[in-house]
Amino acid sequence: MSADHHLIRPQETVALLVIDMQLGFDDPAWGPRNNPTLETNVRRLLDAWRQRSAPVVHIHHASPAPDGRMRLGQPGHAPKPETRPLPAEPVFLKSVNSGFIGTGLETWLLAQAIGCVVLVGLTTNHCVSTTARMAANLGFRTLVVADAAAAFASTHIDGRPRGADEVHDAALSDLNGEFATVTDTCALLAVLAPETVHA
Repeated sequence: MSADHHLIRPQETVALLVIDMQLGFDDPAWGPRNNPTLETNVRRLLDAWRQRSAPVVHIHHASPAPDGRMRLGQPGHAPKPETRPLPAEPVFLKSVNSGFIGTGLETWLLAQAIGCVVLVGLTTNHCVSTTARMAANLGFRTLVVADAAAAFASTHIDGRPRGADEVHDAALSDLNGEFATVTDTCALLAVLAPETVHA
């Protein structure tokens, strides 16, 4: 995608929301995943936000299921090493798909006067999509970074296989233009001048 200078608006406070970048998603039981560059691209964006002292928020899944891979206290709940939160970065724990349900995220964003959120992480069709839809409905301008998100292979309702790329692309297509603007890492980094993402 080419650079779009309207992605980030002048004087707009923009938060990077890093969703469910946790070791539990490395379990091979999930099946094939698309976008092997996910971790690299999320880290590139994290570095860009941190260099500008701009708001970074981590949302981690705390599974309520006794055998949940990302249950609190289990190894799978821990963040991936590439995207480990810094001490000053808030971490919100959720037990459902949306990062806004039961977390205090909306209150925090409003208190920081954040008008735009940039979503990255796992998985495109579940927690990224659900959080993006709610962000838009709550009035936040919402961007989803296609190559900084990923999905796993699934099945159609009739049992036919759905490849991970198909799942990912369908979720992004449903979001784009309705709930969010879908962009990519290079396009976003191209418009991140030092003065465009405020702390």
